[in-house]
Amino acid sequence: MNRSSIFAAGLMFPAIVTSAQSQPEKPKLPANPNVIIILADDLGYGDLECYGAKNVRTPNVNRLAKNGIQFTNAHAAASTSTPSRYALLTGEYPWRRPGTDVAPGNAGMIIRPERYTMADMMKSKGYATAAIGKWHLGLGDKEGQQDWNAPLPTSLADIGFDYHYIMAATADRVPCVFIENGFVANYDPEHPIEVNYHHNFPGEPTGKDNPELLYNQRSSHGHDMSIVNGIGRIGYMKGGGKALWKDENIADSITDRAVRFIDKHKDEPFFMYFCTNDVHVPRFPHDRFRGKNIMGVRGDAIAQFDWSVGRIMHTLDSLGIADNTMIILSSDNGPIVDDGYDDRAEELLNGHMPAGPFRGNKYSAFEGGTMVPVIVSWPAAMKGGKKSNLLMTQVDWLASLAQLVDARIPSGAAPDSRSCLGNMLGYDTTPAPWVIEMASNRTLSVRTQKWKYIEPNDGPEMITWGPKVETGNRPTPQLYDMEASLDEQKNLALERPEVVFEMQNILRRAKQK
Repeated sequence: MNRSSIFAAGLMFPAIVTSAQSQPEKPKLPANPNVIIILADDLGYGDLECYGAKNVRTPNVNRLAKNGIQFTNAHAAASTSTPSRYALLTGEYPWRRPGTDVAPGNAGMIIRPERYTMADMMKSKGYATAAIGKWHLGLGDKEGQQDWNAPLPTSLADIGFDYHYIMAATADRVPCVFIENGFVANYDPEHPIEVNYHHNFPGEPTGKDNPELLYNQRSSHGHDMSIVNGIGRIGYMKGGGKALWKDENIADSITDRAVRFIDKHKDEPFFMYFCTNDVHVPRFPHDRFRGKNIMGVRGDAIAQFDWSVGRIMHTLDSLGIADNTMIILSSDNGPIVDDGYDDRAEELLNGHMPAGPFRGNKYSAFEGGTMVPVIVSWPAAMKGGKKSNLLMTQVDWLASLAQLVDARIPSGAAPDSRSCLGNMLGYDTTPAPWVIEMASNRTLSVRTQKWKYIEPNDGPEMITWGPKVETGNRPTPQLYDMEASLDEQKNLALERPEVVFEMQNILRRAKQK
């Protein structure tokens, strides 16, 4: 039995209703619900128990799914973090903008202050807004010119967030400090911070030259520059002192801030963009979770993510605001197993398939790169326990939330976002007509409910710089019937040229928009 067959039995659910001519009745929606987006990092379609995960338990995410709708054909806009997050927050495909590739930790703001964002939209309707956790969309005005020892002249306050407590990039990149409302949290004036992505600072050890100092985790490829907390990173950093994070405490730190924000704004509508780091390398979960999963630290990290979800749900319950809070849970891109640290994640999979039935992983043009779990729950407005295979993209969430709160999007803003609120709440069974996906090398793909098209690309068939990932690159067009098989093995481009032509037209028209 192949991968598609294994998962088809339990995971390729029929849509709630498959005919657009037989729509469920549109409910009367409560006004001003709280909205929380929980965005995991590198969490695969097959990494959650309710999506068929093997060897890991996610009871809190399971409960969220039972309270809402679980989507099985939902897509990030890109197979890497920075462009995916850009698209979600702006409603614009990242391939339209230069500079949306994976950002260094000292990148300038990729979402410029004049760009209209999801946070701007929610704030315009009186919502308190927050971004907590991983950011990876740049800070300050220009790359490499930030003064990390003073308030940043441009930060998330300039794009609609009232409060932010964030990592500048990811846990594997410097600077390894949290930024709170535009300034380094717990700043230590005795240890001023310097960051550089081109050269090291005199006298500072590196993972490459001082592997004996990597007492917490060693690299498998790359990640051998500055050492923080006994772990090598990408980029060079000096200073930080008391402001430096401890990797094992990251989940606690961001979840605590999320709980505080919810409690502070429990009596008014709020919007929270909550982004976890657990599954992204370096995986270094708290001792409460370590050694509990047969898959090692990657399994422990998934359990830690589930704990964060549970703590947010418990907070909402205890404050009596769970029923009128819309939670959208997803991931920024597909999974990756060995992404630069020797944590035995590949060795310990034990039959677990992080990408589920899909081919490819993070970075790839194949579906494993952009197919992500999506769960939407809002007890006051929807019946739980449903599953849907309607085609969906995160790009459409900005317009969907605008419809939810009756906000007007300015002309020219969110150019690619189409409301799919009815899909998200279960009263509209018309799928997105198409979605566009971007691989790490900016190769584009088009998905419809039935077909997947990947444009030709002359790049290598495998990632050449470390992870064992198929890129999806081929010098000729690729066309796959996703209703017939999920594994993208049978290329039908020569057999169905008329479909290839139409998919190419979709892409051509989108580029001309």
